Amino acid sequence: MHLRILPCALAALFSHTHAHADDFVIQRVLVEGARASQLGIADSANAGSVSQKELEMRTIYRPGELLEAAPGLIASQHSGEGKANQFYLRGFNLDHGTDLATYIDEMPVNQRSHAHGQGWTDLNFLIPELTARLDYRKGPYSAREGDFASAGSASITYANRLVRDVATLSVGQNGYARTALAASKDALGGALTYALELLHNDGPYTHPDDYQKVNGVLRYSRGYANNGWSVTAMAYHGRWNSTDQIPERAVDEGRIGRFDAIDDTDGGEARRYSLSGVWRQTTADSASKVSAYLIRNQLDLWSNFTYFMNDPVHGDQFAQPDRRVTSGVNAQHTWHAHRSDTVTSDLSVGLQAQNDNIFNGLLHTQARQTLDTTRQDHIVETSRAAWIESATRWGESFRSIVGLRADGYRFRVKSDLTGKAASASDTLLSPSLNLVFGPWKSSELYLNYGQGFHSNDARGAVTSSEPLVRSRGMEIGLRTEAIPKMQTALSLYRLDFDSELSYVGDEGTTEAGSPSRRIGIEFSNYYKPVKWLSIDFDAAFAHARSREVEAGQERIPGAVEGVGQLAITASQLGKDGAWEGALRLRYFGPRPLVEDNSVRSHASTTLNGRIGYRMAKDLRLELEGFNLANKRVSSIDYYYASQLRGEAEAREDIHFHPLESRSFRLTLIKNW
Repeated sequence: MHLRILPCALAALFSHTHAHADDFVIQRVLVEGARASQLGIADSANAGSVSQKELEMRTIYRPGELLEAAPGLIASQHSGEGKANQFYLRGFNLDHGTDLATYIDEMPVNQRSHAHGQGWTDLNFLIPELTARLDYRKGPYSAREGDFASAGSASITYANRLVRDVATLSVGQNGYARTALAASKDALGGALTYALELLHNDGPYTHPDDYQKVNGVLRYSRGYANNGWSVTAMAYHGRWNSTDQIPERAVDEGRIGRFDAIDDTDGGEARRYSLSGVWRQTTADSASKVSAYLIRNQLDLWSNFTYFMNDPVHGDQFAQPDRRVTSGVNAQHTWHAHRSDTVTSDLSVGLQAQNDNIFNGLLHTQARQTLDTTRQDHIVETSRAAWIESATRWGESFRSIVGLRADGYRFRVKSDLTGKAASASDTLLSPSLNLVFGPWKSSELYLNYGQGFHSNDARGAVTSSEPLVRSRGMEIGLRTEAIPKMQTALSLYRLDFDSELSYVGDEGTTEAGSPSRRIGIEFSNYYKPVKWLSIDFDAAFAHARSREVEAGQERIPGAVEGVGQLAITASQLGKDGAWEGALRLRYFGPRPLVEDNSVRSHASTTLNGRIGYRMAKDLRLELEGFNLANKRVSSIDYYYASQLRGEAEAREDIHFHPLESRSFRLTLIKNW
């Protein structure tokens, strides 16, 4: 392994007794070799970090699939390319991001009280060439994380300065074309890093997606890894057509093909602009960090999931416009104390604040033209949080992390339905405890307990539903490197929610439901037998049930039961070491689609791969292949009632979005 790290970052790294992944941002780092060990660093068996090199070797159809680097997580899609992904983790159908807290460069991606779904997580503005690291954790075991983090969290860090500038040009089947440029240069005593991305993709659909994306990042940074600051501006614009999920009966009866649409006027347009800054200072005795952000998101989304069930003449298409400005600040400080030669401790405190000023609505439309307004709302949602966490190493083989988080939310909604403003507020205290025993023979045992929450949509919070919904998690885990060149993690967990959020197909949104419990087991394994070969295998199973419901109605629609991935990655192959490649097999298990489990989705197993060849020192050619076996499987399945044109009445049916057919992309990569 070769590391190039600035001296102050190295000193800070070894002075800490307890480290969180977001405590250290290394500006210049080149990592080649085995995955970094998490022994002595992670608080649980399910937490980890994925390096830039590992992320580069992944074959991803869309940016959101980078999150699948977190073991047990599935990112799917049920609509056009510009729409937010659908996520699955720990027995959850997380819809478009509920209960999966996602961050890019200290900024929250989840959008609260969104027009389409609570926690909307649109990652289409992510530029992979800038990604330096992905940190993930699962369960409500950290006081540093609050809303949406109960199932898990994922944090992507962009590089302050690129080790090598890069330009890429990609072409592929189904109208795919992409070009990107990312570079860094010295400027005014600091570093100026910039990136630009242009993309077009039609997909395999009869009515092309015609997804067009323009994306850019501009960052100025000064200082070193943990003693410096940066300011970043981002801008993204995308527009697309949608082939939403279609009913199985329409395909079985020959009305349409697998890649056809019922309403070919569905689609969307999204814009995102942000300005953010981060300041860090580290000494031998303390570390401080302050970040702030201002984000403007705009979305126009047209969908039709029930076709002609509610309006046999004009159809059921609806629009969900959403305009919002999100602002926030996070501050934290850590003191490093040395009580004795064997006992050391870190005490960390933090303050967080976020405000969302939102205008959204629900409109009845036909061919994207408004027919009437169902509702329009102005929402102001404000949250404040304070947390404290004490991490103590009590000796060579025992650590504890004790935390407490306090959250306060205020919701204010003015709806055109009433013409009046309604308000609500709520507070929660969330304790957490992590005990780590070891390492013994390169192994650690973890005991984790924590309470977390998710916020409900403000429109429900001011009328009927509980504003903040409590979660409670507990876990026992094992991480070991006892077998040479192998890293293994195993965890058994339970997660309870006081209220389950579920997807409503004919409204295209989520609503609060019954309490739930999930019990699951997760296994991940990384093996690097030789320098040029690595093998990843992870598998997860979850038992998800609703509570306090009628007997026989305990199943949670869409709750994933089993997932798994097997990946083989090879590099520096051939006489001159110019070849590299990877294969990834992904298993997406069946899900119940109704509460009595009488209708279930099918499982799917898909294979993606890539081959790369270094043509010159700074020039590479890559070929990526998706769905190599050309499986005719679903990306996602739902079960609800809909009515096609000409049908006398609505019919309940499975509605599915097909996985994209086999396709290839060729990419030329130039570094300098």
